[in-house]
Amino acid sequence: MNLRYELIVFDWDGTLMDSAGVIVACIQSACRDLGLAVPDDERAAHVIGLGLADALSYAIPGLPPSAYASVAERYRHHFLLRDPDIPLFPGTHDMLAGLRKRGHVLAIATGKSAKGLARALDTTGVAHFFAASRCADQCASKPAPDMLRQIMEELAIEAGTTLMVGDTVHDLQMASNAGVAALAVGHGAHPREKLLALDPIACVDSTAELQRWLHENA
Repeated sequence: MNLRYELIVFDWDGTLMDSAGVIVACIQSACRDLGLAVPDDERAAHVIGLGLADALSYAIPGLPPSAYASVAERYRHHFLLRDPDIPLFPGTHDMLAGLRKRGHVLAIATGKSAKGLARALDTTGVAHFFAASRCADQCASKPAPDMLRQIMEELAIEAGTTLMVGDTVHDLQMASNAGVAALAVGHGAHPREKLLALDPIACVDSTAELQRWLHENA
């Protein structure tokens, strides 16, 4: 089969896993625990996909770097309580299976830690679909191009046949910085209008629509 995109790289949170709301709530709970200003939903959601330092500097303006570890510890506490119950978006398993059957190579580029991604892949049972992954503690975080560039180098696949699928502006900016086409997912962390402002090749609003788009266009 002649594939337009040999490699499809997915973001994780808000793209494959329905976790954006949980992440927002856990950021807010961590701030409450420490008596910090609690970011509203939009500010907390904006940082999904970023590395720790970038996320905290935006979510909690003025927070000194010396406090990052304390906030991260409280965030992990709340997230781990809910982590085992966070589902993939309905239809995700079948979509990934179908893409592999067609011959696509699949990978993950995520703001999660490598340990967090490994735990999520184990819980959801989809690790075997992915040939490679890069996490925020393994190289420069989004929107830097490093995750995509390292994945493409590892798999020996060119940018022209690679597609990035993500639900945040950080995903789309990373793709642009790496010279890779980007498909936006509008049912995750960032508002559809902000995604469209970055001119992705398309914007889908559900996993079912994503599956159809990839089947017809990838």
